[in-house]
Amino acid sequence: MKKPTKKDIHPEVFKLYDKYAHNLLGRREFIEKLSVYAVGGLTLSSLMSFIMPDYSIMQVDQNSPKLNTETIEYLSENGGGTIKAQLSRPKEAKDKLPRIVVVHENRGLNPHIADVGRRAAMEGFISISPDALTPLGGYPGNDDDGRAMQRKRDRNEMLNDFIAAFEYLKYHKECSGDVGVVGFCFGGWISNMMAVKVPELKAAVPFYGGQPSTEMVPNIQAPLQLHFGELDKRVNAGWPAYEEALKANNKTYEAHMYPDANHGFHNDTTPRFDKDAAALAWKRTIDFFKKNLM
Repeated sequence: MKKPTKKDIHPEVFKLYDKYAHNLLGRREFIEKLSVYAVGGLTLSSLMSFIMPDYSIMQVDQNSPKLNTETIEYLSENGGGTIKAQLSRPKEAKDKLPRIVVVHENRGLNPHIADVGRRAAMEGFISISPDALTPLGGYPGNDDDGRAMQRKRDRNEMLNDFIAAFEYLKYHKECSGDVGVVGFCFGGWISNMMAVKVPELKAAVPFYGGQPSTEMVPNIQAPLQLHFGELDKRVNAGWPAYEEALKANNKTYEAHMYPDANHGFHNDTTPRFDKDAAALAWKRTIDFFKKNLM
C-alpha cells in the first residue's frame, strides 16, 4: 500500500477534511467524498490514515523536567461549574510570570492543544489550557466524539468558562499582573470574544478564528495579532469587515496572512500543517506576548 505524502494529496481533500472537522459533513458523507481521491495507488484507508491527527507528535513532553505541569480545577459559575485545565509553568522561575490562556479547537482539550500550552510555558509564561468539555466528562480521547460533545454545549457558556480561566490566572500567586489569550479555530473566536468581553485583557492572538460582529469592536481594548491561512476561504470571508471596523475604531492590531496555508496550518499533528508558516506564526505570537505582557 502506497504511503501518501502531502504532494500526493489533491487540494480538495483538505477542503473535505475542513468541512468534516467543522461538522459540515457527517462521517459517512466525508468517507464517500474522500473515496473519489483514492486513485493512483492511494487507498481510502491510506488517505484516512494520512488526513487524521497523529497525537503521538508533540514538541514538549507532558513530563518535561523543565516544567511544572499539572491538572487543576477552577470555578466557572456561568454555565460550566468546575472546569478542569492543564496548568503549566517553568520549573526554575524565580519571579512572578505573565500568563496566557490557551484555547482549544471545537473538540475539547486534545493532546495537541495541551502541547501548545506547554510550549507557551517553555517560553517563560504560566499557561492555562482549559477543557470546555469538562461538564460533559472531558475530552473523550478522540476528536470525532469530542466534536459531537462540544456541539452539545452553548458556545457563550464556553466563552464564560474561558473568561473564568482569565480570572483564575489573574489571582494566581505565581503570576504577574498581565494576562493574554491565544486560541485556534473555535479558540480563535473565543480569543476575539475575550478581547470584546474582558477590558483587562492585555493581548489576544486568534489563529484562523471567527470574528465578532462589527458592533462589538468598539469594546475591544487589548491589542490583537491575527493569523490566517491564505487557503482558508471560510474564515477569511469575515476578515475584511472586521478589519474595517478595527480601523474605524482606531484599534491596535496586526494581521498576518500565510501564503498557500490551510486552515489549521499551525497544528503539527495533521497534514494541513505548514512547518514554515507555523514556526513564523508562533515566533510572532511569543514576541507579541513578550511585548505586551512582560
